[in-house]
Amino acid sequence: MVLVASGCVRAGQGILLADGIMSYRPLVTVHLWSGLRSLAGGREAIQVRAATVGQMLDALVAEIPALEEPIEAGVSVSIDGKIYAQGLTQPVTEDNEIYLLQRIKGG
Repeated sequence: MVLVASGCVRAGQGILLADGIMSYRPLVTVHLWSGLRSLAGGREAIQVRAATVGQMLDALVAEIPALEEPIEAGVSVSIDGKIYAQGLTQPVTEDNEIYLLQRIKGG
């Protein structure tokens, strides 16, 4: 087991919280738009453990710190063809087709 945060221990496919409750985080695949691939060593997709869009974005930055600036500047997320510009609590699963996109602004 590896310590990941104060009071939390990573265990298998989830996070074991200090109170003994297991928080499941599936392994999701996130496809990057072409402008981000150079920051990710040329990778088109990255796998991270996350149960929500917010956890996914945090995990991407933890995995590849160079993604922090563009993510903080604002991104949109496509989950199974539906685009989310907000909604950090939107659930994600290993079965979803997920794309990180430049922020799509309405007008």
